[in-house]
Amino acid sequence: MERRLAAILAADVVGFSSMMAEDEVGTFERLTTLRQEILTRVIDEKNGRIFKLIGDGLLAEFASVVDAVEAAIQIQEAVSTSNATIDPSRRIELRIGINLGDLIIDGDDIYGDGVNIAARLEPLAKPGGICISREVYKHTRGKVSRSFEPAGVHRVKNIPEPLAVFWMADPNGSQYPQRSRLKVRFAVAAMAFTAILSIAAFVLRDDIVARFNGAESGMIAAEDTLPSLIVLPFENLGLPDAERYIADGLTDDLITDFSKVAGLMVIGSNTAFSYRDRTIDSRAIGRALGVGYVIEGSVRRVGTRLLVNARLTDVSSGQTLWAERLERDEADIFAIEAGLINEIIDQLGVDLSVSERERIERLPTTDLEAYDFFLRAEEAARSGFRPGLREALKLYSDATAIDPTFAKAFEAQARTEALVMRRNYDDVLPFPVARKRAYEHAGRALELDPGAALPFAVLSELQTVDRRYEEAMRSARLSVEKAPGEASAYLALSFAQTFYGRHEEAIENFETALRLNPLLPGYARQIASLSYMLTGRPQLAVEILEEIKGNSQGIEDYFNILAAAYGEAGQTQMAQATADEVARFAPHTSAQLYRVLFAHFRKQEELDRIIDAMLNAGVQEWPFDFHPGARERLSADAVTALIDGNVWQGNFEGRGPGLMQISENGSMALRASTLFVTGSAFVKDDTLCIQQPGLALGRPACGPIYKSVEEAAGAGAPYSYINPHILFHFSPGG
Repeated sequence: MERRLAAILAADVVGFSSMMAEDEVGTFERLTTLRQEILTRVIDEKNGRIFKLIGDGLLAEFASVVDAVEAAIQIQEAVSTSNATIDPSRRIELRIGINLGDLIIDGDDIYGDGVNIAARLEPLAKPGGICISREVYKHTRGKVSRSFEPAGVHRVKNIPEPLAVFWMADPNGSQYPQRSRLKVRFAVAAMAFTAILSIAAFVLRDDIVARFNGAESGMIAAEDTLPSLIVLPFENLGLPDAERYIADGLTDDLITDFSKVAGLMVIGSNTAFSYRDRTIDSRAIGRALGVGYVIEGSVRRVGTRLLVNARLTDVSSGQTLWAERLERDEADIFAIEAGLINEIIDQLGVDLSVSERERIERLPTTDLEAYDFFLRAEEAARSGFRPGLREALKLYSDATAIDPTFAKAFEAQARTEALVMRRNYDDVLPFPVARKRAYEHAGRALELDPGAALPFAVLSELQTVDRRYEEAMRSARLSVEKAPGEASAYLALSFAQTFYGRHEEAIENFETALRLNPLLPGYARQIASLSYMLTGRPQLAVEILEEIKGNSQGIEDYFNILAAAYGEAGQTQMAQATADEVARFAPHTSAQLYRVLFAHFRKQEELDRIIDAMLNAGVQEWPFDFHPGARERLSADAVTALIDGNVWQGNFEGRGPGLMQISENGSMALRASTLFVTGSAFVKDDTLCIQQPGLALGRPACGPIYKSVEEAAGAGAPYSYINPHILFHFSPGG
């Protein structure tokens, strides 16, 4: 098997299917001309080779990554010139993606992640634009005729890790349009978020630094007089990568402890860690985030001793207000943290209450081995991906096994289990197990440390999902009370208020969380957008969602909610385009699924409004855009008679051949080549409901059964069963 490193160019026509539907012959002729006169010619001139034609697209290989990017630039310029003389309705525009990677050679064909990633980059490009990977950017910066701008970190289908990507810059100005903002402080938070996304793409251009230096900070509202700060990730000096968690742990602990102080406003850890390993003027960061002070430092190990340097900078003046060099045995890391916190609080002139000082000075554990496991777990959990979460849960368990009184490890474990439950990562922990353990570990953390804040935030989310609304809001308020500077506490309260129906308060708490942590997770923004829509402000929902659009590729929840927001805001074309996009990459999703996932809305009419907004936007009602057509819907009696212990054999849409059986006692099993589910089933009204503890928060998924009028329908199967999870065409057997 031959392998080689090469650049792969993937090109595709924008809107080709609709063009073919309108003018099949003319579109095909124009595509053929474009391939012969532009694509093939330029690729040959740049020493490339087309190795695959795919309908309206192609894949080409280049030995030189500079040649690949320059070929793409020349192709797009030639297409643009050609289009200038053509009627807009007849123009062919291309998207191009380029990746550099290791390839597998099989005759004239090429395989491997290098090809797959190039194909996933192409849809991220603007029409007429080019999208390149980080590796391509590193090898071509300053060597090609057009510049490229950071475009964030994107998750794409079938690629496990997120991709840092770059777009070809518009020579006439930035590709990032300005939008109206909620208010001044929300505006600058959004600006900071955009800047941070660029940093998270692992590159920082000089012009972005210049923008930071010239930015007017308004993120902190005029009425906010509290000292505000960000703790930048402490640098590793001489520590191997495998031990970077020591410096990260110090950073995270400082953020957590400062967040417990009512007299401080502290930027959250998600935002802080986006600056890790970046060489950036700390004053520029402070201005971009609208904070008054920046804490930064470094960690070095000499034998068994740790050397920690730290300094506090006033953003407005650039003056170093305080600097300290601490040297301690590694076993005294908690003394280092306590010393830093007390010195900085004194410098800021903040008065601590007795309870605040007690919470800060309380040691998380006295066992350094347990603490080491905990820090490793936090590093693993920070990724947010399944392998990291799985590793983190094991390491948290190791930490608490060594020290059963380690409250902070229990609360972090509960937070991670709640995340696994919310994302329905069944391969990490089944839903009922994740839910049970999250409750147990949050409760255990509070037994050990009643003053802890995070367990109350976790409990609030669990209680909301369980429709225990008053308890949920009490828990969230306690979280805010115990950590008034922690974004997650305000998010928990906003989450509970959204589903309870207190939307103005939910929005206020969301905006507070956004101010504390401009890099709020996408899930939090999606939930907050529901409150904006339900209070008649869908354009604001669009704005907070669009700010993370580039980082949400392949996430169907995000796109379905964005489609609804577009529709409610009167942007019908964007709504339909977004709904079409999600149907393309996630045909299994549907508006009906959200009747299950959002069933913890206290008010049924509010859930109905959200579902109607999705349907009006063009989101498909059922998976695989199922419509009964001429099929006849079965009554409850007919559904019951059809069950009768029979094995149903047929085809699961999107999964292939399979079978389903419901016994007389209501137990259910269904199997396909990539699916095996057991649970219970029952008839409700004239629908068949199946319930599996690990599926969709353990809630029933109900849907009708149709009988075909024509024998040929459903690939020869006379019956079709549709629910929010599956579409099954079947024949009842013996």
